Amino acid sequence: MRALPWGQLNFLQTTDTHGWHAGHLQEPQYSADWGDYISFAEQMKKQADDKGVDILLIDTGDRIEGNGLYDASTPKGQFTYDIFKEQDIDILSTGNHELYQADAAAREYDLTVPNFKGNYIASNLDYINPKTGEQIPMARRYRTFTTKNQGIKVVAFGFLFDFKGNANNTVVQEVEKTIKEEWFQQAIREDADIFVVVGHVTLKGPEYNAIYKAIRTQNWDTPVQFFGGHSHIRDFAKYDSKAFGLQSGRYMETIGMSFKRRYIDNNLFGYHFHTGLNESTFPTEHGKNVSATIQKARKSLNLDHSYGCAPKDLWLSRVPYPSPDSLFTWLGNEVMPEILVHPERKNVPRIGMTNTGAMRFDIFKGPFTIDTTYIISPFVSKFLYIQDVPFAAAEKVLKLLNSGGPVFSTSGLDLNHLSPPEHISIHTDILAPALPEFDIPSHSGPAGAQSPLLSTSTAKPDLIPGYTTTDDAGSDGDDTIHTPINFYRVPNCIEARIDFPTTSADPETVDLVFVDFIKPWVLVALRFSGEEYEEGDVRAYRNETLTELMAGWIGRNWGRDC
Repeated sequence: MRALPWGQLNFLQTTDTHGWHAGHLQEPQYSADWGDYISFAEQMKKQADDKGVDILLIDTGDRIEGNGLYDASTPKGQFTYDIFKEQDIDILSTGNHELYQADAAAREYDLTVPNFKGNYIASNLDYINPKTGEQIPMARRYRTFTTKNQGIKVVAFGFLFDFKGNANNTVVQEVEKTIKEEWFQQAIREDADIFVVVGHVTLKGPEYNAIYKAIRTQNWDTPVQFFGGHSHIRDFAKYDSKAFGLQSGRYMETIGMSFKRRYIDNNLFGYHFHTGLNESTFPTEHGKNVSATIQKARKSLNLDHSYGCAPKDLWLSRVPYPSPDSLFTWLGNEVMPEILVHPERKNVPRIGMTNTGAMRFDIFKGPFTIDTTYIISPFVSKFLYIQDVPFAAAEKVLKLLNSGGPVFSTSGLDLNHLSPPEHISIHTDILAPALPEFDIPSHSGPAGAQSPLLSTSTAKPDLIPGYTTTDDAGSDGDDTIHTPINFYRVPNCIEARIDFPTTSADPETVDLVFVDFIKPWVLVALRFSGEEYEEGDVRAYRNETLTELMAGWIGRNWGRDC
């Protein structure tokens, strides 16, 4: 393992945790929970005090949707808001997932904002007061404060990318407009020692480029630290010699540390190594109490209840699509043909479609639980359909959704919203090269554990697959040496052709069935194919969500004995 470099001002960042506050129960290298992270942060703060330096905690949104701990309760997040607030976060912002549903946006305003008082920043996000209809800032626009030990004056902002899919009780203002407002222009003229820009924004997207340029027009030499999110990757960006950006992955897999960047695998072995503590000296009472609360919440939600036993691993992006071990091949070939049946039209030929972004994580061999269901597909999407669509038009829809072109750009629809978030930043397949032969010192530890670089032994350890990040600063950012993992891009959407004639002739018409999220894209694609359909032509196909239908299929088709 690589040690953590300390500076005068240090940061720990989380982003895109999506409810994974219990950690990864099937992946030991990411198995620390939110309570363990609280212990880690408290131990790091103590070390910072001992060194006379400062450390700040950052979170850049998408804290919800993606794990049973959040999604399985009624109302959603019954436990997670109280669990999350136990971490002492200095600067946090909103993600798009907090805004898709009006009730989630209301909880963000009513719970998360007051839980973190003045530390929550919403530079380009407003909330509509449900009682008065007044449009008000979701939280303060920016924050200035001075650090505890070094007395560093910080001016901090909190942005969201130019998101269009928010619920109607929120308003997201474009970043380009926000940075022209008087309050922002005054803020960037403050006599700051550092500007900190946190946001649910990719590091190399147009929004951060605009903010960087705006700050530099007034402060050409002041350090600027950006923290990003949204695309679920580990990333580091260098804008100039004093302006940098860090993005810390997804799903509680990664804790990012900056100013000199480091991507920390979220597990106790690493936490012990980085703090110089052990199993008995590392956990704080606060952290242990939060971990106990998490376990109690999981038990009350019955998250370990198994629907069936997955016979093998199914991967989102580690294998190409189509292939036998692809989750999307399984979904299209086995699941969709069985679940996409309308009781009154079950003999009608149909094309079933979903976007690949509806699936969020791999399926591991073994128990498929209530928790797994939400991990794989946390959304409330249901299936819609248009009946009796000419096959000549229906068969063109998938190709258009996957190939893009001006047909969608002129309609204001972004095809990036259909695929997994990683596609925003990763534009080609990444095939893992053979690990180079070099001496990596081993470290005595539990079987399968990670190996620190600082031991004196010369034996080579057995490495486990994991992140091998290359970014603007090189390839030495990961705290743990792993064997690399393949990444294959997948199409925006997949389809299943169901109950087609067994003869070679295609049907004249089909029912076109699709998840509700992709309805705007489907209507545009049909229009481009010569068929004018409107909202009124779209009907409900099934009352259950995709998540519920998938869980039912697993219960019927996968045995319960693992």
